[in-house]
Amino acid sequence: MTYVQTLLMVCPLVFFAGVVDSIAGGGGIISLPAYLLAGVPIHTAYGTNKMANCWGTAIAAWKFYRSGNIRLAPALVSAAAALAGSWLGTQLTLLLSEKYLQISLMVILPLVAVFLLCNKNFGRAEAASPQSFSTPSAVALCAVIGLAIGAYDGFFGPGTGTFLVLAFTGVLKMPIVQASGNAKVVNLASNLASLTAYIAGGKVYFALGIPAALCSIAGNYLGASLAIKKGARFIRPMMVVAIALLFGKLLYDLVSAGFAG
Repeated sequence: MTYVQTLLMVCPLVFFAGVVDSIAGGGGIISLPAYLLAGVPIHTAYGTNKMANCWGTAIAAWKFYRSGNIRLAPALVSAAAALAGSWLGTQLTLLLSEKYLQISLMVILPLVAVFLLCNKNFGRAEAASPQSFSTPSAVALCAVIGLAIGAYDGFFGPGTGTFLVLAFTGVLKMPIVQASGNAKVVNLASNLASLTAYIAGGKVYFALGIPAALCSIAGNYLGASLAIKKGARFIRPMMVVAIALLFGKLLYDLVSAGFAG
C-alpha cells in the first residue's frame, strides 16, 4: 500500500473517530483498526494512534473549557488519579487474563445501553443536582473515578472515555455536557503518559501521525461543538453508539479467540 493510499484509508476514519470520541468517548475503537487495516505494525499503530488522539483530545478539552463545560478541580483530581490507575492496570495485565473482563463487559454494556435509552432525563442539566466539589467526600469520589477507570484503561482500554462520562454523570451528578468535558481532561492526561512511552520506544510513525492528528483535531472540534450546542439529547444516543461499537469489538475478539483456540 502506498503512502497516499494509507492516508486515504486512515485519515477519514480518524476524523470520524474524533467526532465520536469528543462527544461520547470510544473513538479508539474506530481509529486503531484503521491503522491496522492500512498495514501499520501493531505497536506502531498504538503509538501513532495515541499521538493523533492527544492532539484531538486537547482541542476538544480546550473547546469544552472555553464554553464553561469543564469543572477544572474535579477534572484535575481525576486526571492525577487516572495516571496512578493506569500504571496499576498495566501491572494487572501481568497477573490476570483480560478474557474475564471482556465477558463481564458483554453483560454490563447492553444493560447500560438500555438504561440510557430508557432514562430520557439522564444527564440533563435541569435534572441533575451537581455535587459540591469543595467537600473531602467529593474529592475522594473524583479520585476513585480516576483511579478505577485509569486502571481499566491501563488493563484493557477500549471505551475509557465513555465510562468516564457515565461515571461523572451518574456518580457526581454532572450534566452530561460537563461530564464529557471533564472526561477529555482525564483522557488527555492518560494519553500523554502513554504517548511518552511510545515515543521513547520509537513506536510513532510521524509521517502518518501528523496528518492523522490534523484530522483528529478537525473531528474533535466538530464533535465538541455539536455536543456543546445540542446537549444531552445528542450526547446520550451517541453514547449508545459508542457502547454498541465496544460491544461489537468485544464480541469479535472473543469469537476470534475461540476460533484461534
